[in-house]
Amino acid sequence: MEKTVLVPVADGTEELEAVAIIDVLRRAGATVTVASVSGARQIKASRGVVIVADALIADCTDTEYDLVVLPGGIPGAEHLRNSADLTRILKRQAEKGGLFGAICASPAVVLEHHGLLAGRRATCHPGFTDQLKERDRVDERVVVDGNCLTSRGPGTAIEFALALVEALYGRTKREAVAGPMVVL
Repeated sequence: MEKTVLVPVADGTEELEAVAIIDVLRRAGATVTVASVSGARQIKASRGVVIVADALIADCTDTEYDLVVLPGGIPGAEHLRNSADLTRILKRQAEKGGLFGAICASPAVVLEHHGLLAGRRATCHPGFTDQLKERDRVDERVVVDGNCLTSRGPGTAIEFALALVEALYGRTKREAVAGPMVVL
């Protein structure tokens, strides 16, 4: 069954995290929409890589997603935090019990800031753990708490993306995506 995923990006997004999430989820068969919150479809990521989004976040506000997942990076996470459209999407996703997640700075800068981690355990980039109210699992690479998934940063991006695949499709699909690719 095809799943839909929203991956918001902004100027300053951590490109390794964004591309790992997008790539792994597409390998699993998900329909991934990359949406810019920066006002233009083209963004300049944290290391200067240019990413062209599929849409602007304003075009995504009326669409339902199976998963909304945020890459990190600074100032990318701050731009995500400041997007009113993205905030509405995230809050609606959490309220309906849909899957949502974030990696690197975004769990603290976006999810915690908007109250979406209340009562949840999470992790984030070590430089931002002091911003999390619940800190007992911050040293873990990936934390799954109900419908919320979080991870630490670029070094855990593939592992995080595979956890997202498992949350959407189950363990068998995760193992298939993680396995070696056969090229004919």
